[in-house]
Amino acid sequence: MIDPSKLFQLKGGQKRRKLALCFGSLERDIAGIAEKGMEYNFKSLPRSEYIKTLVKILLDDPKLTVAAAQELKELLVQEPVNERRLCNCARNHLLAIIGTFPAEWDLVIAPHNTESTVQKRDFFSQVYVYAEDIRSPFNIGSIFRTAEAMGAEKVFISPNCVDPEQPRAIRSGMGCIETLGWEQKTLDELPQDLPVFVLETGGTPIEEFEFPEKGICIIGSEELGVSPQAIKRAEYGCVSIPMKGLKASLNVGVAFGILMQKWVESLEKK
Repeated sequence: MIDPSKLFQLKGGQKRRKLALCFGSLERDIAGIAEKGMEYNFKSLPRSEYIKTLVKILLDDPKLTVAAAQELKELLVQEPVNERRLCNCARNHLLAIIGTFPAEWDLVIAPHNTESTVQKRDFFSQVYVYAEDIRSPFNIGSIFRTAEAMGAEKVFISPNCVDPEQPRAIRSGMGCIETLGWEQKTLDELPQDLPVFVLETGGTPIEEFEFPEKGICIIGSEELGVSPQAIKRAEYGCVSIPMKGLKASLNVGVAFGILMQKWVESLEKK
């Protein structure tokens, strides 16, 4: 957060970037998922008044369109003010002026329970995912987020994975990295008493695959897929997602989401 009086002193692009960052931080604060040390902390000014002050600064921007200004003005006079919507609209109008788009890891979802812990979570016992050499912080955060939402017990990561505590991974994980719990392991260090299977092309179509009641699903890197060593380790088999498109390509986080939905459906039937 930045003192509004300092924002008045900034010019053009620098002011816009600072404002956009402020609105993004405020959105996360409103949703209860602010990064540590980034919570709203101006005790002399209520958060709603701070937001209104920033929006009024934005309204003076000569590059703001008439339609954008009208939308902000209408939100500004609402009582009570919808803080989250006002921040979101302001941030996106700023990004349009700057000429960029919000990155996936900057998206803010609805408020959720941030007090749950691994002990309190409702999950499927011994349902695990092994992320092998995932390089993108956005993708690893997305994998954690899906794993937590769908009831996996834990995420294992390979030694060459991006650090889940990298800032962008934490932001895309939306608190799930801290909630879920994870361990770094080599393929040889994975539990030996559980079925292991891979998500990869050329395997059993997902609608025909017999998911285990407990087990470890290995998902591979964005560029190379799972390694030959992982395929060898996956004695339970290989599951594939049939595709019709010319590219026949899915983001690894999206593919994992499809797989987890099918696995959960299978577990609930059993």
